[in-house]
Amino acid sequence: MYKGYQTNKGIFSSLDWITIGLYVVLLIWGWFSVCGASYDFSNPNVFGFGSNSGKQMIWICTSFILASALLMIEKRFYYNAATFIYVLMIFVLILTIFIAPDTKGSRSWIPIGSSIKLQPAEFAKFAVALAIGKYMDRYGLSLSNMKEFAKVVGMIIFPMLLIIAQKETGTALVYLAFFLVLYREGMSGSALFAAFSFVVYFVVGLKYEDEYITNMPVSIGEFTVLILSYVFTVGLMYRYERHCPKLTEMVIGGIVINIFAYLFSAFVIPFNVCIVQILVNIGLMIYIAAQYFYEKKFKHLLILAFAIASTGTFFLCDYVFNNILQDHQRVRIEVLLGKKEDIRGAGYNVNQAKIAIGSGGFFGKGFLKGTQTKLRYVPEQDTDFIFCTVGEEEGFVGSVGVLLFYLFFIWRLIILAERQPDTLGRVYGYSVVSIFIFHLFVNIGMVLGLTPVIGIPLPFFSYGGSSLWGFTLLLFIFLRMDAERNLKSK
Repeated sequence: MYKGYQTNKGIFSSLDWITIGLYVVLLIWGWFSVCGASYDFSNPNVFGFGSNSGKQMIWICTSFILASALLMIEKRFYYNAATFIYVLMIFVLILTIFIAPDTKGSRSWIPIGSSIKLQPAEFAKFAVALAIGKYMDRYGLSLSNMKEFAKVVGMIIFPMLLIIAQKETGTALVYLAFFLVLYREGMSGSALFAAFSFVVYFVVGLKYEDEYITNMPVSIGEFTVLILSYVFTVGLMYRYERHCPKLTEMVIGGIVINIFAYLFSAFVIPFNVCIVQILVNIGLMIYIAAQYFYEKKFKHLLILAFAIASTGTFFLCDYVFNNILQDHQRVRIEVLLGKKEDIRGAGYNVNQAKIAIGSGGFFGKGFLKGTQTKLRYVPEQDTDFIFCTVGEEEGFVGSVGVLLFYLFFIWRLIILAERQPDTLGRVYGYSVVSIFIFHLFVNIGMVLGLTPVIGIPLPFFSYGGSSLWGFTLLLFIFLRMDAERNLKSK
């Protein structure tokens, strides 16, 4: 439980000035990148409010003011107000669905005046981080308790669903970063394994759904997904309940049946062996259910749920892809998986970004000398695709330099999170770390064509006030919390 503190050492002398220095450097570096991406030779005033670089400079200045104000607020306030802030942000997210105008298919931006728009989803991140930090600061709380775990997960999922309702799926996915925090705080690694498994099912099933095994009416994607669901379920059983009677016999029997069905279909009578695979998986589920009713172990029930969900993925992949995802999302995924070559459509941004980065060479073309960016070949080049400007103007050296700066920045935040004296500070700190890692990995990945284009900004580099203020809120609330580590409890 968080306690109040009295001064033992001045707050400003306790601040982590290394992290603040990195923040300032990233902001300045980011501003030059925005300037390079949006510079207009016909209007060279980079500080004018009519240019994106000028607007970004205003956002940076206001961020410094916001950061200074946050450093004045005691940690006790955040602890006491965490629940209220969370509820308030939930209300704002709900309100946004109804009052926000349609902006490029999304209803997530609230206009403030004639030229300013704010995105509440960016500010909800720090509210969720504070709320789960306060909740998990309770004495005796354990994530191994399913009731407590479900409550924490609900606090994360609820704002995600509201943001998805705003048709801002990319921003909603950022909230998955909080599960890394839960893992740090004791969540079973099986939960992350399950999430990884379903991603594998979806990717493999979708990528190879239209390819068939030679001389057999069997989709390679469906065949592989069912095999993997069986292997992963058996792996969990051996991991947690390897002493179960006849488990080895069940596994060997399933393998033999699958091999026999495959050989029979390949050399005797061709048929869809997926039917046999489904029956084998159902047999394994029945065995796990029997073990649960015999031993009454909750782990059996969880493994059974995983097995059912895994086999169910076989039926749900196509439905989710064709009926839940929007058209542009489906095309982007197909391009990423190599199922389509659409360099004039969904793959245009990524293709042009790769060209821009590649054209920069080792040392880059120099500030304001990038041809791809100056000729506007890359859409959203000062927001989601800002890294291509870095690659073209600063080359391989500059790109690596940016990544190393981020690496040092995140490493420093991890050090700060680990030295927190209470659960609130540690959970909030790792929330900040996880969000920055997610943004960095996905943004750089989508520019390089390694992850889907979901439209999330590069911290401190991408143009935009909401994201910059959101990251500043996250960071400086944590820095104030960290500064109080040297204060004596009352």
